[in-house]
Order: sequence, then structure tokens, then C-alpha cells
Amino acid sequence: MNDKVKLFILAGGILLAITGLYFLLMRNAGRTDTSQIEKASVSQGGKTVKKTEISKDADLHEIYLAGGCFWGVEEYFSRVSGVTDAVSGYANGRGETTKYELINQTGHVETVHVTYDANKISLKEILLHYFRIINPTSKNKQGNDVGTQYRTGVYYTDDKDLEVINQVFDEVAKKYDQPLAVEKEALKNFVVAEDYHQDYLKKNPNGYCHINVNQAAYPVIDASKYPKPSDEELKKTLSAEEYAVTQKNQTERAFSNRYWDKFESGIYVDVATGEPLFSSKDKFESGCGWPSFTQPISPDVATYKEDKSYNMTRMEVRSRVGDSHLGHVFTDGPQDKGGLRYCINSLSIRFIPKDQMAEKGYAYLLDYVD
Repeated sequence: MNDKVKLFILAGGILLAITGLYFLLMRNAGRTDTSQIEKASVSQGGKTVKKTEISKDADLHEIYLAGGCFWGVEEYFSRVSGVTDAVSGYANGRGETTKYELINQTGHVETVHVTYDANKISLKEILLHYFRIINPTSKNKQGNDVGTQYRTGVYYTDDKDLEVINQVFDEVAKKYDQPLAVEKEALKNFVVAEDYHQDYLKKNPNGYCHINVNQAAYPVIDASKYPKPSDEELKKTLSAEEYAVTQKNQTERAFSNRYWDKFESGIYVDVATGEPLFSSKDKFESGCGWPSFTQPISPDVATYKEDKSYNMTRMEVRSRVGDSHLGHVFTDGPQDKGGLRYCINSLSIRFIPKDQMAEKGYAYLLDYVD
């Protein structure tokens, strides 16, 4: 074999390798993993922290919540709209007194006393926020913290609250194969923690926190309000095209669908269940030909699944309750808004104009649209 042939073969091999690398990079361009989504999808929450003032007609109630290290739990609930106060302390131990150095001996649990205005937020919403930030099947462990002082629990002072508490516990339990490890008891005692523990993360913004407190800025959406109809019912209520996309994972054509260029104020809900999914304030023109959003209206309403169809690796987005195929999420969105692009099929969603949200039962989300 002469030198020219050798050089030709070598050049061809290099070209083939470069081409293969190019297509590999292109195939994975914009690829998103779940950890990126979890962080980026709530990255805008820190920009909208509001403190709830106590009005003269406030209907104040209280609940005590243990969710691991109380620094994060207190900071989270201090950011929740409708919560008027959050105080760290130690609950349901042996005796009426204790301090941080003794709680392993006295059996108290790190707990946050949450006071809220029932005119602005319900107990069920408080509990949905709570279960958003804990691992309810983990016993004596949350995040990196291990020990009985970090056990989880809901402690009430009003027996009337038990009906709602039981309802939420039952709904949450259905999501897990393991039993819940969350205590549910009447409050026996509560000792306010030392001053240096109060507002710890406000005093130390870079301090340890086992939860993402930015989630507090996003609404909790009650899944029980949006049950999924039977397949037979869906075939009757959805168009053939909507059914094919949401239930059979099909994709509509770009630039010829109903919402790709729509930018009116309102929300977009799951066409199958009515569960709210996206807000107009997060919609942007991406040039891809499908409706594009920087984030869901709440981190709770979207689920994610790796999709390896068409010789690509992408992150599929599905609705929480309806399990409808919505589209995919990529990491080429606006960087100042988290960097995500939710590329969604118009046939998977239904638009509710802002001026119709109240009459259609979505008034609680009016503050989350532009």
C-alpha cells in the first residue's frame, strides 16, 4: 500500500471520527437531567419573596411542623404567602424545657411553629407546602441530618384540624409504596429555640439548608381537584389529535398549532384533567414553532422521564395527575430565567384567559399570571 493510499485512509478515518463526534454532540445538545430541572425550574422563586402582614380582619391559626433541620423549614414557611410568622423550636419531648445541646436526651424534635391567616391560605395548602419539602417515608433523616431530632411530624392544637390533616396524609400515602414515617399527634409541648436559631438563614444566607426554599414562591396545586377521567371518557372529550398527543405520545406539527404564537394573559391547563400547568408570564418566543415556557406554574405539576426515541436522548415532560405527554424540556432557554425551555404541544394544553380564570375555578392563581 503506497503512502498516498495510507494518507487517504487516515484522512477518511479522522473525518469519520469528527463527523461521529459532531452528531453525538448534536444529539445531546440541550439535554437536561432531573437535577438541573429541579434547580432551574424554581430558580426565579427567590425574586418574589413577600412578607404577609397581619390585617385587622385576619383569621389566625397555628400548626407545628417538623421537617428535619428547622433552619430551612422556618425560612421556607416565612416566604409562603399567607403565613404571618414562623418560629423555630423543640416539640413533643419529655418535659417542658430543653435546649439544643440536650434534645437528644429529652427526645424533642426540631419543629417550626407556623402561624397563618386562614383568609389567605388554608390548612390543606400549608400541609401541601410541608409535604413538598420533606421525604415522608424517611425515618429520623432529612437531607444530610440523621437522628430522632430530625424526625418528621405534624402537631396540632385544635382537634378540628384533624379531619384535614387525615385527608392530606391519606392522599400523600397513596403516592408511596412504603408507609409514611411522619408523626401525626396533638402538640404536647413546645420550647422556643435559642435566638441564634431564629431567622438563621436570613442572618446567614449561605448557611446550611437541606431544602430549596425558592419553592415557597410557587403555588401548591391540589391534585385531588383534577382527577384523571377514564380512557373511555377521554376518547369522548378529547379530539382525535389531542388524544393521540396526550395518550399516545405523538407530536404535533411546528408553526401550525393553536398556541405557538399566542401571548395573551392567562394560564394553560392539562387538556385531559384541567390541572394548571403553565402561566403566560413564563411564555416566550423561542423560534421552535411550539409553545415555549421557562418553567411550570408550580414545580409540583410536571413529571419527567428520559426519552430515547428517534435515536436521541431527551427529557420528556408529562403532567402530574393526567400523565399526559406534554413535550420536552431543554437547557437552551433564557439564561436570566433559569435556562430552561419547556417545548410543549398545543394539543396537550388548553388556554384559560385571565378574565375567565375566576369563573372557571382558577382565581387562586391570578397572582401568578402577568
